[in-house]
Amino acid sequence: MTSPRRDPAAHPDDAHPDDAHRRRRVLVLGGTGYIGRHVCAAFAAHGHHVSAVARQLRPLPAGCRLTTMDLASASTEAIGRLFAQQRPDWVVNATGMVWGMDEQAMLATNTRLTERIVQVLGTAPSSPRLVQFGSTREYAPAAPGTSLDEDAPLGPIDAYGRSKLAATRAVLTASASGRISGLVLRVGNVAGPGAPAGSLLGRCAGQLLAALDSGRPPVLDLHPLRARRDYLDVRDVAQGVLLAARSPLSGTVLNLGSGTAVPVRTLVDLLIEASGVPARVVERLPDGSGPPTRTDIVWQQTDAARAAAMLGWRPRRSLREAVRDFWQEAVTCPDRRRCLRQPFEG
Repeated sequence: MTSPRRDPAAHPDDAHPDDAHRRRRVLVLGGTGYIGRHVCAAFAAHGHHVSAVARQLRPLPAGCRLTTMDLASASTEAIGRLFAQQRPDWVVNATGMVWGMDEQAMLATNTRLTERIVQVLGTAPSSPRLVQFGSTREYAPAAPGTSLDEDAPLGPIDAYGRSKLAATRAVLTASASGRISGLVLRVGNVAGPGAPAGSLLGRCAGQLLAALDSGRPPVLDLHPLRARRDYLDVRDVAQGVLLAARSPLSGTVLNLGSGTAVPVRTLVDLLIEASGVPARVVERLPDGSGPPTRTDIVWQQTDAARAAAMLGWRPRRSLREAVRDFWQEAVTCPDRRRCLRQPFEG
């Protein structure tokens, strides 16, 4: 692993966007998804040349271009041609399938695609740098009160975690051999503007907006909210990606998280507070008729001390701010159905 070095711009928000020394060509795979859009915005805000790649045409932040391609089904040769055309200095892999698919589909979308990306990068003459999104669900479940650092035992308990761990290993193996320069950012639960309909925030907002539109008494009908999770503002995630791309680190994993496990019910209460709608919350066990949900993990808290030490990264926004800004965007969106159906990853 390259020895740690603090990036000159420890806080990207303070960097000057016209600093030509730091301008790079950035390719964000899955750039129209929930996290990908914020990653595109963060790089564009600092003067980088940003191209997003995704399956469908969707609006992007100012300064970002879009190339349409179904990366999940693209061949290694097609991905190679894409990289040759774009000539990126940095590649961010924000693609992937999150929930609701079987294990083979998860492997195809989360793992096999990453393996093809690594293969292409390993032969690219310009040696672009890779920032790969991992997941804290790659770790084994932890006892309440435990913080997960990068040395915590691995042991995913669902298809998503297993597929992400396999992708992480592909990046680390190629980096250790010197074939690519890349690192993995393990991220847990994300909140903030643009959270999709399938997330807890998205489901609650959809029910609140439907009640407001119909005039019915607002009731949030939810699964039991028993877990405690580590939530991070999506914009802080994007700043972590920017710092990771600029850093010299390779062949390592860094956690991004707030360092605090909060009751999931807190997220719902903060949304009700932000909306000003006196909603009643009803928690009930699922009847099995709906779509599959994630395997329950009752406690997850992330230790991000290593990212602070090696990247100078720390979360800057509170959970209250993340939820407030999510609600403000959702309630003012001219097309609420479109705003609440964005996928997690493009």
